[in-house]
Amino acid sequence: MLTSPGDRMPQSWSPMLHRRSILKGIAGLAVGAPLAPSIARAAGLKTVRFSEAVHNLGYINLYVGMHAGIFEKNGLAMQVSAAGGDTQTFAAVLGGSADFAIGDPTMVVISRENGGPGMVVGTVVQRAHYFAVSKTVEPFTDPKGFKGKRIATSPEPNTNFSVTKRLLESNGMKLGADATIVPVSPGTEIAAMLAGAADIAVAYQPGVAQAVAQGAKIVFDFSNYVGPFCNTGIMVLPGTIQQAPETVQALVTSFEEAGRKTYGDPDYAKKVARLEFPDLPGEVVDSAIDAELKYKIPASSVVTEKDAWESLMGMQKYLGNIKGTLTFDQVVDNVFADKAAKRAG
Repeated sequence: MLTSPGDRMPQSWSPMLHRRSILKGIAGLAVGAPLAPSIARAAGLKTVRFSEAVHNLGYINLYVGMHAGIFEKNGLAMQVSAAGGDTQTFAAVLGGSADFAIGDPTMVVISRENGGPGMVVGTVVQRAHYFAVSKTVEPFTDPKGFKGKRIATSPEPNTNFSVTKRLLESNGMKLGADATIVPVSPGTEIAAMLAGAADIAVAYQPGVAQAVAQGAKIVFDFSNYVGPFCNTGIMVLPGTIQQAPETVQALVTSFEEAGRKTYGDPDYAKKVARLEFPDLPGEVVDSAIDAELKYKIPASSVVTEKDAWESLMGMQKYLGNIKGTLTFDQVVDNVFADKAAKRAG
């Protein structure tokens, strides 16, 4: 079945905070946070309050699962809202307004290192789902092509900021001297570039395909350069795992099934994407899905792979966003994902 996208619109972005303030805020939310979801039964289904960082096609598995009735088949009624960024989406879980969230799973590590709760139970985006796009810069494969450029990304600690900063610094460039990151509200990176506020935008689909349709071009591909990378994880409180394991399993199983349907039936994924982004030309949305699948950006399996996780953690430790004191097994619980993958065959 195909349904309408509903009212999942991003909330407005609050002013950027200094990283230390963000980390302190996340830790503060963890204190006294409820450890179990408020899951109501309606029409035989368990209602799950679900927060996505920003509405985008990197999360196509979520949308395919909803439109295809996969979550309902597994007993869940999804209530999805867009939080406006990675920090906000996990904060919704910590604060008790969401039962699960998808976004940069580094937020769980930050919480844990500051004495708070959090676990990652699956992967939704398995590559850095960002492309550098520009109307004035020619394509390049050497990261030094960013030198001298103004680059629009979301503010730190959002993932496209972190990936870009790590890329620049690891290739010998100093921020503010050799290249400049222009932080803008999540989802407005393309608009900033088109308006001339930046030379390059580091953005995700479908904004990238929309920019290309307006005369811009992809100048650098982060997904292949970075390789396996746990860009987006399913985040939850440990109390939910302990008190509602059947709900966690149903959710993770749904993502496994949805990911397989996305890759197995691209035409259906395109139909879903058109419904989720009805204001964009259909051919633009189709192009975005083609790119998502070509670069293997949506997770082909919900299981969190250790190499992809370590790639993310290495970047975040380098940037100083985490201390890197927690092991993979301390933060990632693959029990539900392994069971889902085995059941799906």
